Amino acid sequence: MESYIYPILIFIVMGLVFGVLLTVLSKVFAVKVDPRTEQITEALPGANCGGCGFAGCADYADAIVTKGAPMNRCAPGGAGAAAAIGKIMGADVAASDKKVPVLHCNGTCEANARSFSFEGVQTCASAKRFYGGTGSCMHGCLGLGDCAAVCPNGCISIKNGIAAICTEECISCGKCAKACPNGLIELRSVKKKVDVLCSSKDMGAAAVKACKNSCIGCGKCVKVCRLSAIEVKDFHAVIDYEKCVSCGLCAKECPRGCIVNLRKPVVKAEVTAE
Repeated sequence: MESYIYPILIFIVMGLVFGVLLTVLSKVFAVKVDPRTEQITEALPGANCGGCGFAGCADYADAIVTKGAPMNRCAPGGAGAAAAIGKIMGADVAASDKKVPVLHCNGTCEANARSFSFEGVQTCASAKRFYGGTGSCMHGCLGLGDCAAVCPNGCISIKNGIAAICTEECISCGKCAKACPNGLIELRSVKKKVDVLCSSKDMGAAAVKACKNSCIGCGKCVKVCRLSAIEVKDFHAVIDYEKCVSCGLCAKECPRGCIVNLRKPVVKAEVTAE
């Protein structure tokens, strides 16, 4: 009988000793967390989207407190989150402009003819591995919805062969941009209203043959821009949104209709003679 009791007692004593030791060590080597980190984490929306450039809300909160990260990077939280963080940190914080995703492609079913039928896994990433996709343009939207699959708010759908984005419900997380294998989606300030809807890297004649809505890199838009906010890169026009003031001159000049101006025209009231 005693041969069973002694081993049990030994294990119980060892358990108690190790328990006390672990408790002491946890106190000695405990990492002190700034209470502001937890307060900021609670002030954030908890989307954990990574749009701020950090792994999640808790990581972003820690970066604000310990590394001085900008306090207005939370797009889903917007002005409310920025103000709350500023209050916790004792600083005035101006909310950054809301950013919305733009698809730099207009290769619809009518414009970008399908070269073959893809029977594999129906994702853009899979289709791209086969001759760059099913369309005649290898640089355009693959239309299988990888961006839509990762959108947390369901803001993206596939219409007429390409992604259609509803910016009203967008939280600017940027997941769609990361998911696009052709890198066609870019986040820009909602205040900017002019976009190039093409990313073709083909030269003039080849671009026209591949897609009816393609940019041919003619450079006419570059010549009319007074602020050097647009240039031709890889045979297609690219806008520098930092310089662009959305005047729309480039959109008017584009012979292919690849540049769109979303700014609503100012309606002047008619003056009637009395």
